[in-house]
Amino acid sequence: MERIIIDMDEVIADPMGEMIEWYKKEYGGDVDWDKMLVGSWLKGFPEEHQYLVMERLTAPGFFRHLPVMEDAVEVLRELNQRYEVFIVSAAMEFPNSLKDKYDWLQEHFPFFSWRQLTLCGSKDLIYGDYMIDDHVKNLKGFKGKPYIFTTAHNLEVTGYDRINNWKEAAGIFLK
Repeated sequence: MERIIIDMDEVIADPMGEMIEWYKKEYGGDVDWDKMLVGSWLKGFPEEHQYLVMERLTAPGFFRHLPVMEDAVEVLRELNQRYEVFIVSAAMEFPNSLKDKYDWLQEHFPFFSWRQLTLCGSKDLIYGDYMIDDHVKNLKGFKGKPYIFTTAHNLEVTGYDRINNWKEAAGIFLK
């Protein structure tokens, strides 16, 4: 069976969308989408509030209640029947996220066994036939076929085949 490595944040979970909604509700402000193009959605928030965003990202509970990306559950359920699928998230940058991410995955993707969930520091040790991720840093050293999952911070990235949503991914992997 071919192996697909799938990132969590900004691929199957929507921390950016959750953070933007929180920011609008709490501070009544909006984000600058153009500033997100420099490689980090954090840059889209006003500079004087970026520390608040980081505090929220590192707080226990933030990653537990994220929205699920549209069509992700249905497509990943089917992928899991045809491929060896691993959800791989670089969770060590935010150590409080480990349990949150595990619980979130168990709630929304209960068809994945605990053996298919890898919460790690670096994805350099991961191997597979395909990887779907939103960060070039994770795709660069990957030995299989990399796909960049489109999000605000990678819109200007070139050199990778793109997946814009989970319906598109189904068209690639489930045809």
